[in-house]
Amino acid sequence: MGESISLSAATEKISQMVSGAIALLPNLVIGIVIFAIFWFVGRVVRSFVKRQTRDRDTRNVGLVFGRLAQGALVILGFLIAATVVFPSFNPADALATLGIGGVAIGFAFKDILQNFLAGILILLTEPFSMDDQIIFGDYEGTVEHIETRATTIRTYDGRRVVIPNAELFTNAVTVNTAYDRRRLQYDIGIGYGDDIAKAKAVIMEVLREHGEILDDPAPEALVVDLADSTINIRARWWIEPPRRADYMQSQDWVLENVCNRLVAAGIDLPFPTQQVLFHDQTEETDGDRANQREGWPVQPESTPPRALNLSRSVLTMVKNQRAQSQNGQ
Repeated sequence: MGESISLSAATEKISQMVSGAIALLPNLVIGIVIFAIFWFVGRVVRSFVKRQTRDRDTRNVGLVFGRLAQGALVILGFLIAATVVFPSFNPADALATLGIGGVAIGFAFKDILQNFLAGILILLTEPFSMDDQIIFGDYEGTVEHIETRATTIRTYDGRRVVIPNAELFTNAVTVNTAYDRRRLQYDIGIGYGDDIAKAKAVIMEVLREHGEILDDPAPEALVVDLADSTINIRARWWIEPPRRADYMQSQDWVLENVCNRLVAAGIDLPFPTQQVLFHDQTEETDGDRANQREGWPVQPESTPPRALNLSRSVLTMVKNQRAQSQNGQ
């Protein structure tokens, strides 16, 4: 008897759930349609804002407002759809609940929110834009995407690097394409016996011949270091545009032609060398101190060699020790 009552109660409960689900289906379909409409409208608004801000100066601002508008429309559509599906649902109560739990959510998703806010600030302040070539830490490449969470760059060897926006916003980033021009430089070492003016003239002649090197600012050849084995002349020149491919092509052409022209002009391009001098540590056998000054002090001719002084000191010490031992006996 008890089992039949329990079975009938369960059957009745299941029947009520099925009836409720069937009754809910029209509202569910309407809610899904409403949410889909708002989602589609959000995509359209985002695309419209991007089209209106295609200019380089306002492109990032368009990305920010387009994404924010899409997000706001999607949230609004979700709340309306939830109200349609569940008539007892009150959006105000949901917002109040979110406000109470906002602190806990903030702590739980601190890194995500930090990256999100940093992405918004990057898009608004525009320290760099898409298609810029940047250097961040060990990574260098072209900016492909600036999302609200992370920025994607494509390295020059064809790899993708995803960098959190918080790191980009709080650390130093080098933007190689921030300006239209870029200066290149390279140090060229010549021998100490070569004509510096002639070497500088040859380098300047090569720099002026390259059609892609700018005349304003003018190229330069400056002596920057008297190194161990070379006199270093720094060649400096400007190129436009400043992209990596142009940088590599210009440097390759300049170095190849500078090397060939200097060699043809009889200018030496020495490799590092060292001179090692051996001495037997005595003035008697090491020659005249006045003519050999490689770190040895010049001593008067009357001064006896250090070896003789050392021998005399040793003999004196031995004699004193012997005298003390004899007195002790």
